[in-house]
Amino acid sequence: MTTNLTQHFLLDPEVVFLNHGSFGACPRPVFEDYQRWQAKLERQPVEFLDSRRGLEANLRVARAALAAEVGASVDDIAQVTNATTGLNIALQSLPLTPGDEILTTNHEYNALEKTLAFVARRTGARIVVAQVPLPLTSAEAFHEAVLAGVTDRTRVLFLSHITSATALVFPIERLVTEARARGIWSVIDGAHAPGHIPLDLDALGADVYSGNCHKWMMSPKGSAFVHVRPELQSMIDPLVVSHGWTANNKEPGVRGPFGNSAFVDEVEMQGTRDPSPWLAVPAAIAFRQAHDWWRVAAECGRLAQETAARVRDLFGLPALSSPEFCAPQMVAMPIPPCDPLAIHEQLYRDYGIEIPVFEWQGHHIARLSCQGYNTREQMDVLVRALGDLLAQRQPRMKQSQG
Repeated sequence: MTTNLTQHFLLDPEVVFLNHGSFGACPRPVFEDYQRWQAKLERQPVEFLDSRRGLEANLRVARAALAAEVGASVDDIAQVTNATTGLNIALQSLPLTPGDEILTTNHEYNALEKTLAFVARRTGARIVVAQVPLPLTSAEAFHEAVLAGVTDRTRVLFLSHITSATALVFPIERLVTEARARGIWSVIDGAHAPGHIPLDLDALGADVYSGNCHKWMMSPKGSAFVHVRPELQSMIDPLVVSHGWTANNKEPGVRGPFGNSAFVDEVEMQGTRDPSPWLAVPAAIAFRQAHDWWRVAAECGRLAQETAARVRDLFGLPALSSPEFCAPQMVAMPIPPCDPLAIHEQLYRDYGIEIPVFEWQGHHIARLSCQGYNTREQMDVLVRALGDLLAQRQPRMKQSQG
């Protein structure tokens, strides 16, 4: 990469950190802003947490900055701790009945698979899992695989925007439109999307979209959002009922007790908690803008794909998709069959490399994340380490298969 911004991050210099995708990494200026908010909270907790004395105004500033960044209205986007929480709020609110179907894919995040199972057990709904073909080489193949699972009982379409295990960007736009036309609620897991790919949530039109700010937007841990279309907000119930709840929230146009949409006030008010991660989101957005982060991200994407190609050459294993479906800064690299936990531990212990290694549906994967603090020299260390540990385990495949 021509640009390296290591000096702006707090990461341990002794670790080759290639796992931004799990929990992100917060730049120093953003972390300092986060701590500034925490210090203000501790200096005068009553004043800080009193909505009448400034908290709601501060929250609204943060909400407006994020809404502008992701193409949404401030009335339609609410702060939550993480995307899993936001998706639970939505999925546990939907009025499903026995026999209704939730259509999803075999690439979803494990925590949300459990959420779907919980909702199905509670409501009597049935989960239908579409098998997305690998390697993924066309949007049409993805659409056909998902639409093949639609029946007259389908009530919910649940999709990842960027998948966790396989690091694929699903072309969801057409399916969201198709779901709306068929009267199916679309619920999108955007955990990896904000700051990773450009978003325009109003244009996308998904009924529910939840994303993390702490990953690729690089804000502090505990900052995320859930976005719900206005037409569906009266359907949403908070997981925690607190001061933001209003008895007539199902009536059109009702404002919440703190002056926001009833949806925002009900979701955001959960009693005493530290809002500092959310309040630091504008600092994260400002940091990205100051360093032209979409350009940085493009450089990271080129480095990630170059490294993935080197690993393919090393083992002769094919990619999981054609390039247009790869997440820009995160790539799931197939590796030879192995004990994933043992390889993960060896990479960390012997080479100082932090990278996820796991088995997923018969594929053994090392998932590489590349961020502005990573270097080509670190990628050299990774490729060499994987070769040392795994090169003897996989016979070379024919060139046509690689």
